[in-house]
Parts: sequence; structure tokens; C-alpha cells
Amino acid sequence: MTHTFGESRHVTLADGRRLHAMVRGAGDVTVVLDAGMGLSRSSWGLVVPDVAEQARTVVYDRAGLGRSDRDPRPRTLEHLRDDLLALLAELGDGPFVLVGHSWGGPVVRTAAAALGPGAVRGVVLVDQVDEHCDLYFEPSSRKRFTASARMVGPMARVGLYRLVGSRPGRHQPADVVADHRAEDFTPAAAAAMGAELDVFIDELEALRAAPPRLDGIPVSVITGTRPTRADRKVRSAIVAAHRRTAEVLPDARLVEAPGSAHLVPFTEPELVVREVLRLAG
Repeated sequence: MTHTFGESRHVTLADGRRLHAMVRGAGDVTVVLDAGMGLSRSSWGLVVPDVAEQARTVVYDRAGLGRSDRDPRPRTLEHLRDDLLALLAELGDGPFVLVGHSWGGPVVRTAAAALGPGAVRGVVLVDQVDEHCDLYFEPSSRKRFTASARMVGPMARVGLYRLVGSRPGRHQPADVVADHRAEDFTPAAAAAMGAELDVFIDELEALRAAPPRLDGIPVSVITGTRPTRADRKVRSAIVAAHRRTAEVLPDARLVEAPGSAHLVPFTEPELVVREVLRLAG
């Protein structure tokens, strides 16, 4: 093994696009990790090494991010789910533990619902974007996310996106940090993030109207309970939404991350590892 994430490979999709993934470890259970909005596989550098000691562990890049081809279609949850399902099909029959941080949470939930409990051993939602949080549906939120989608491209072109965005992940393994800085803050990555932001609120509204059914699938809902200056006003609402999700899912538990806000994979990776391995059995 020459990279923290193991072996690099590409999966060719039905439309000819290629998704990039990296695979490390071996075992009966395959753990697949999906990153937050606008981020590649390189947000999992503190989680993968420990998980891969006990399970085959896969990180991948959503379309347009990292080393995956862009997708010209709207980046709806349906399209994100279908890409992930195609990757899972290439990885085998499972069982899988699907792990999603932030916007990756809804992505892995929709994929898990499509596959069902026969293929999915468990789901770990790491401070996911949660449709139970009413703040997302205020008129000002749509305006804010629309503005963010327009700003991220210019920020990338002048280097400000990298300057601001790369700081939280700087304590990962050196090879992961190098990929993170080289790939996650480029104009192309900014365009992919903007494409996800363009449909973000509409997709959340659809998710709230028809949430994925996860009957028979154990779920860990990890919530960061330590507010930062940036999210002090909204953190309590996000935690309440995560608590509600853990209550309404048929087989779920809430796990508090007391030393974290949103970026749990960077600040308390050991907690993510613990929940993943608990579900992997």
C-alpha cells in the first residue's frame, strides 16, 4: 500500500462517466464513506486507517469532485444515489455499512433504502444535513445557499476557497492533505459544489415530504453538540433535528460528539470509527 486510502480505481457508469474510488483493507463487510457537499474522499483521512484494520473500506468522489468525471445533469439526490448504487454494484453484494457526512448523509440514506436490509448492515449519519431542521426552509436560507453557489467559483479562482476551506483538514495524513489541497478547492470542484447547492433546498423539501424508509437497517445518528462561532445560532436547531431523526427511524440511536460542531470526521474521528465498527460487527 502506497497511499493512506489504499488502491485507486475507476468505475465506468452506464453513461460513460467514471467515478473514482480508493479501496483499503479486507473483510466480509464493506464500509463505504461519502463526504460532505463539495468535498472529495479526502475528508476521511483520520477515519479510514482504523476502519480498514477490520473491514474493506472504500472512499469515493462524487461526480465532478476529486478524480471523478463531472455530470452535466442536475445533481439531485436521485442522480447522486444512482451513482453510489453503481459503485456498490461493482464492489459486490455486500453487506455494506454506508457512512455519510453532511450532505453525504441523505445520499447514503437514499441508497440504503434502495438496497434494503439484506445488503446494508448499517448506516452512520455523521452530522448530516437533516430535513427535520426547519431553519433550512426559511426564505432567507434559500437566498443564502443560492448566493453561496454563485460565490464559490470566484473564491476558487483567486485562491480564497483553498485558504479558508483547507484549514480544518490539515491534520490528516500528509498524502491525504496533499490530495485535499490539490483537488477540493479548484474551480472545477467549486463548480461541482455549486451544482449541488443549486438543487439543495428543493431536494431537502422532497426528502421531508418522502423520507427514505430504513426499516430493518440499524442507524447511528452522530451529532456535533459543541457550537462554533460560525454556527452558534443554528447548532442547537441542528442537534434537535438529529435527535428527531433518531426518534423517527425504526432502529436508530443518537450519538453525541461533545467536542465537535459540524466537522466530526476531523475533530472526533475515533467516534465515527467506533460507530462504523459497531455496525460492521
